[in-house]
Parts: sequence; structure tokens; C-alpha cells
Amino acid sequence: MEQEDVQSPMAACTAPSRRTALFGLGAVAGAGAVDIGGFLYAGGRLTPDELTPARLTDGFENVFGKHPGFRRNHAKGVSAVGSFSGNGAGNAVSEAVVFEDGRQTPVIGRFSLSGGSPYVADATKTVRGLGLRFDLPGGEQWRTAMINLPVFQDRTPRGFYDRMLAFKVVPGTGKPDPAKAAAFLAEHPETVRAMELAKKHPPTSGFADSTFNGLNTFHFTNSSGGSVPVRWSLVPLQPVRPAVEGQLSRNQLFDTLISALHGGTLRWRLVLTIGRPEDPVADATLPWPDTRRTIDTGVLTLTSVNTDAAGNSRDVNFDPTVVPRGITPSSDPLLSARSGAYAQSFARRTGEPERTGTVKVPTGKRDD
Repeated sequence: MEQEDVQSPMAACTAPSRRTALFGLGAVAGAGAVDIGGFLYAGGRLTPDELTPARLTDGFENVFGKHPGFRRNHAKGVSAVGSFSGNGAGNAVSEAVVFEDGRQTPVIGRFSLSGGSPYVADATKTVRGLGLRFDLPGGEQWRTAMINLPVFQDRTPRGFYDRMLAFKVVPGTGKPDPAKAAAFLAEHPETVRAMELAKKHPPTSGFADSTFNGLNTFHFTNSSGGSVPVRWSLVPLQPVRPAVEGQLSRNQLFDTLISALHGGTLRWRLVLTIGRPEDPVADATLPWPDTRRTIDTGVLTLTSVNTDAAGNSRDVNFDPTVVPRGITPSSDPLLSARSGAYAQSFARRTGEPERTGTVKVPTGKRDD
């Protein structure tokens, strides 16, 4: 991996920095998250076994090592910018202004790979992420963090935490402890089912032709007060190609994305799936039937990509519970857990020496 630029720790401590200011802003957005942050204990005193946001974040450091200045998950990534053009169809189910016909909403995004190491080599099967922040009038924002899996692999935050530890790579082997992995799967049939479903949706050739899914359920409310459960997806308008076989070069997925955005724009349709009363809203391991109504709400267009650095998506907390009027989180326990853990990760990295991303994006257009 490329060398990273590291700010002197002394410089970070001598004066109120941009990171200090950003932490203050991020804390406002994440304050509710940390308060919900008792997300996994029901009152009373904490015990050593309680899964708080801090302990969940510690789990990432345990599994992937501590990398100061980087996210504790999806550490490897690049920033992107663009806009969303609404076509008005989404307002049938939500009064959110982002869906208004003809509205152009500025968007800042971040493509990433799952895992807590920013130095990991690209791999076809590694989960791909896309975080977005829609900046709406009046200071409203819509933040979402999506991945390229059809369902999430865990029903509860505890399940996610336990799976992360069970599948921790054993030094010297490059693989998890088979006994621990098998024991976890034996206790979590919902994870086994989710993994089997994921196998039926193999990864595509790269970021540009991936479908990104917001796997948790939200409730959308329209101007008449009608409310429906919704999940959403970003469906690529680029041709979808199968993943290349064999081992990738270290930054191949990112280099291909960078080349594509230096050569033009990338576009996705934002599609809402409307749930019915019998559909699960608090279990992200369960898919909804393919027969559910869908609404094509408009097009996301990304125009440029940059190295993770000060002033771009590196400093955005893609807290999925930050939503505009017309959208509210469901009772899915993963949402409050994600919110609390994201806030914890944000607080830690903004208090550490600043680091630019490990994937360096050349300025100007590439010749290849």
C-alpha cells in the first residue's frame, strides 16, 4: 500500500483544528446515537458482558488491529461527489424533499471495502460499501451506508459482534479457527441462511456495476400522513459484468473505479421497495419477496473521486439514523447499534492524528 500522510500529533493538540470543529458537528448528529447507545442493555448497571458502542468498536480493533485516524470498519475507501436528481415518484410515499421532481440534491459519498484495516488488498469477495450524505435545504440531511449484499448476515448486534470474533483470522493461517466458526454458525441458523442467499448473488466486476442495498427497514410517511415500510437499493445504470477470476492486484477495484470516474460519470437508479404488513421490519437477514412494489425515484450521478482526506467524506459519519422529514428509522436493533458504533468510531478517529487514505487518487484525468 502507498505511504500515507500523517499529521504531527503535536500539531493536532496545539490549537483547535478542523477535526476538532468537525467532531463538534459530528457529535450533534451522533448525540442521539450515543444516547441510544445503551442500545444493548435494558436499564440497570452495565456488566462486562454488555455490548455497548465502545465495546462493539473495541471488537473491530481486536479483530483488525488499531489504525489511528481511520474508520474502525470500512477503513479502506475513497471519497466521491455528485448529485441526486429526483423525479417526483418518491413523494407518493414520503414527503422528503429529496424526491421532488427536478430537484438536484448535492451528494458526498464514499466507496469502501469492509474490514478495519486500511491496508488490506482488494478482493472480489470482500463486501463493498457505499455511504452517501444528501445535503437538503434548511440544513436537513439524509445519510445512508449501503453494501452490495442482498441481506445482512446478522439479525442482532450481539450476533454481529460474536460473528466478528468467531471469524477472526488466526495468525499464521490466514483463516478463522474452524471450531469457533462452526460453533457460531451452529447457534445462528439465520446467518447460515443469509450466507446462502448471498452466494446466489455473486459480486460483479467492481464498484461501478454493483447494486448497493440499504438492508435495514425505514418507515416513509407522505404528505397525507400515510406510512409504509421501505427498503432501498441503488441499481447501476452501467453495464453489469461478472467478477474477474483469480487474485486481484492490491488496489484493482479502486483503480478501476478511479479510472471510470476520471473518464466520465457513474449513475445509479434509487429504487424503493415497499413492504407489506407481513414483511419483517426488524430482521435484516430476511429478504422481502421479489413481488413487492418498487418505485424508481430518480438517478444518483457521481462525477469525481478523491483520496480520503480533510474536507471530504473521510470526516463524514454515515450514521443511518440521520434522516430527513418523511423518513424514520424502524425498530430494527441494528440501526441503533450502527448509530452508536459509528459515533464511537468517529469520536476516536477525530481525536487521533490525521491521516489521508491509503488509496491515492491522482489529480487530473488518467491516460489509461
